[in-house]
Amino acid sequence: MPKARSINQNIKSDALPNFRNLGVVLRIVAIVNGLAIFVALTQAVSLQDLLQRIISGSAFLQPVLLSCLLVLYVFNEPLCNFKYRHGVAGVMFMTAFISWAIARLGGDLFSSPTENETFHLWQIIASSMSITAFALAYFRLRTQSLSPALASARLQALQARIRPHFLFNSINAVLGIVRSDPKRSESALEDMADLFRMAMTDNGDLVTLRREVELSRQYLALEQLRIGDRLRVNWQIQDMPQDALIPPLMLQPLLENAVYHGIEPMHEGGEITIKLYQTGKEIHLDVYNPYQPKEKGYTGNKMALANIRERLALQFDVEANCNVNAGEDYYRVHIQMPYVKEEFQ
Repeated sequence: MPKARSINQNIKSDALPNFRNLGVVLRIVAIVNGLAIFVALTQAVSLQDLLQRIISGSAFLQPVLLSCLLVLYVFNEPLCNFKYRHGVAGVMFMTAFISWAIARLGGDLFSSPTENETFHLWQIIASSMSITAFALAYFRLRTQSLSPALASARLQALQARIRPHFLFNSINAVLGIVRSDPKRSESALEDMADLFRMAMTDNGDLVTLRREVELSRQYLALEQLRIGDRLRVNWQIQDMPQDALIPPLMLQPLLENAVYHGIEPMHEGGEITIKLYQTGKEIHLDVYNPYQPKEKGYTGNKMALANIRERLALQFDVEANCNVNAGEDYYRVHIQMPYVKEEFQ
């Protein structure tokens, strides 16, 4: 059975940060170096002394920082499985030990000959533990501001964006064929049920890309029932990883905007191209649709894109992005996110 994944796992206030996340790593680097510069500023007596302190401090700080980040990357999974206080203790011990080990290996390179070696080592251990505690406190405060309850409420408001007029238009389209084509009308009602069930589901659960494509096909089938042959779809998913996990309703809002702002205003209709593929450890989602030059009021697209960008930021931090490329007669949205595999147990 596939193991469920939750978007809230990255924003629990009682969990360590994900040390494999690029955003977390960049924040750690900024915090540690920022504190080091602040300490140098408080102790320096001149600009030359400040520069000397920064250079000499970096000679010790950077190897320690890089070593700690590497160890935390390797042991990220077991640390995250610990209780929060045990995980904090583990991180504190790791950083203290690495600092002590590098100071010992460096010998006189990182200390003055006049300093007491034992006191100097204890100084280094205390400093590393203090900086680690400060960084962990920052991440705890940050995740509390994105607590599961708050994030779930925001996501629920953002995600359930299927327009009311879509519901009414779809019902009218089904009523129009219920006698002439009862099987097709039954299938359309099943598609509607699946679509709205997804909109009302737990907004924290990640879904497979395969399921997202199925849902999007159901949505487009309903729109084709209403618009007819004016709506044409080109799926390019031969390179799509079936087991990739993404936040739910990531593709459907883009298709909805492509239909309403691109295809529907055009008398002859047009073709929507959906391309899903993998490059290395990244998933790419590309939606292209034509639109008439006079139809430039893309308010709906802006709202949908704000929705998507916020959900990507909550789940993947800086490791995901959403870009728009609008030409004179086309509109393209490209989403890149990390390749998270579906887990089985």
